[in-house]
Order: sequence, then structure tokens, then C-alpha cells
Amino acid sequence: MSAAAISPRAGSAVPAIGVALALVLIQAAAVPSAQAAAISSEGDGDFKIGPDYTPDPEMTPKDGVPKGATLDFTMKSSDSKIYPGLNGAYQRHVVVYIPKQYVPGTPAPFIIAQDGGGYVKRMEHALDNLIYERKVPVMIAVMIDSGGGDSKGSERGLEYDTVSAKYAEFVETEVLPRVSESFKVAFTKDPEGRATMGGSSGAACAFTMAWFRPDLYHRVLSYSGTFVAQESPDNPASPHGAWEYHEHFIPMTAAKPLRVYLEVGEKDNGAGRPESTYHNWPMANERMAAVLRAKGYHYRYEFAVGAGHVDGRVVEQTLPSALVWLWRGYPIK
Repeated sequence: MSAAAISPRAGSAVPAIGVALALVLIQAAAVPSAQAAAISSEGDGDFKIGPDYTPDPEMTPKDGVPKGATLDFTMKSSDSKIYPGLNGAYQRHVVVYIPKQYVPGTPAPFIIAQDGGGYVKRMEHALDNLIYERKVPVMIAVMIDSGGGDSKGSERGLEYDTVSAKYAEFVETEVLPRVSESFKVAFTKDPEGRATMGGSSGAACAFTMAWFRPDLYHRVLSYSGTFVAQESPDNPASPHGAWEYHEHFIPMTAAKPLRVYLEVGEKDNGAGRPESTYHNWPMANERMAAVLRAKGYHYRYEFAVGAGHVDGRVVEQTLPSALVWLWRGYPIK
């Protein structure tokens, strides 16, 4: 199903912010990137897809295509200095996709996936095909499960909905070194070669990683992003949680060298709720697209007609094309 372009949407008004919020904006200062600015805007903009959805052929294994390896390990909360366990001990599963074309020891581009278990087969099939067809670079995928639970008061909520650099630092200092040690792979230090993705709170987390650490990540892929007020515990620097991105942070900060893919469903969580709830996913994502456009970002926003929250039909149709768009401008060797 092809995507139809839709007209621009207006963002929310931007009131003044307090000292605490200003400090956050200063901490998350922009990182210059002439390379990012030079990339063409092909495929950027607002699009409407659906209401019928068909899996992309790239999501199906193909004969003659080299198959990557999927390896895994388990991390214990007792081994983590950053997330020792909000509600007691837990374990998280990590699956790593390594393409057949990867040369051991070579610093590789990669993508991090939150709620990783839900993406293993999808990423494995899509990347096998797209790498073979030279539509994306030879990249590693690190698919990380959360520490469990959901929303406020849960380990997952703490990890994904916190508006800070904490989760990016967890990945950088605890997950990637473990992957490198276990599977003898190396990761590029170039933020242009680092992407992060997820759905729901995992998508908000992906954006947060890049927003607070643009020195580490430049590419973000978001399905039904939880850009709403769901941060817990409360943080005076971001009183409306991830809603602050489109309400204050993006409009009031110099553009960062980020490339952002956004998708939301027409029937997504909170559809129809008033703005005063700060809990309407279609409204939040629409406003994310509007402020990214206003600040001159490379972004692509897909509004999925008739679709729900992180709708599997939408993911199956769009993941390959989203990955191709996400990696535009990165050299394919």
C-alpha cells in the first residue's frame, strides 16, 4: 500500500518554561552535523497509509539470500549498576542479529530495539533481505527486552518513560560491552551509524536516547510513540513527561542532527481524549511531526488509517521501507 502525502499540521503553542526545564535544554544541546544537513529530503514529510495493510515482501525469507545469525544472552538485575531492580530482582533477554556479511572485528553500524523480543523475526528477515539488496548497510541489531511490567511504577516504565540520558548510558556501558565480549563484534562510535527503535514507550525511549545523547545516536524509528505524560517518578525538569518533547523541548532547542521516523494509528491509545489529559497518542505524534517539520528536521510521519497501538499489520507493511528511509545518507559498502 503506497503512502499518500497529507497536509501540514499545526503544533501546540509554546509557553515559557522554568529554570529546571531550561537546564535540561542546555544539557541536551545540539551537535552540529554538516553531513546530516546535506542529505536530501526525499521521503520526508507527512503521509497517510491504510486502511488496508499488506506485509512487505522483504518481511519474508527469500531463497539465495545469506542468513544472519541470531545469538542471545540473559542479563540479571544484580549485575546492573544503573537498573538494579525497582521492584525486586528481574532478568532481561537480549537477542543480537549479526548479518552473514559482517567481518568480525570491524566496527559496524547498528540498531537498538526496545522490547526486543517482539522484533527478532521481523528484523532478522527484513535485514537479511535489505542488506543483501544493498538497501541498508551491513548492520548489527541488538534487541533488548525491558526489565518487565508496564507503565508507571514498573521497571519497564522506569527504563523507557524516564526523560533523561539514563537508558542510553545503560545501553552504552552495560549492554554493548557485553555483546562485544560475548560475540566478538565491534560497534561504530559514529552517531550517524547508530540507530534506535521501538514501539509505544519503547519508541519514546528511542527518541529520548537520541535527544539526550546525540553524540551517540542520530537515527530514530518510532511506532505509536508514547510522547505523553507517563514519566514515573515525577521529574520537575519534565513535568509532562515525554509530552514535553513537542510542547517545549523541540520547539525551544536548536535542531539536533537527528533523523526521525514516526508512525501512529488512527485508533491508537487515547484517541479522542482531550489535550488536558496529556494522554492522547495520535495528538502527541501529530504534534511531534509538526514541531520536527517546523525546526527543519529530516522526519517522516505516517498516519495509519484504522490502525491501533503498535499495530502488527502496520509494522509488517512498513518496517522495511522505514529502515531504508532511516538509513538514507549512510554509506553502503
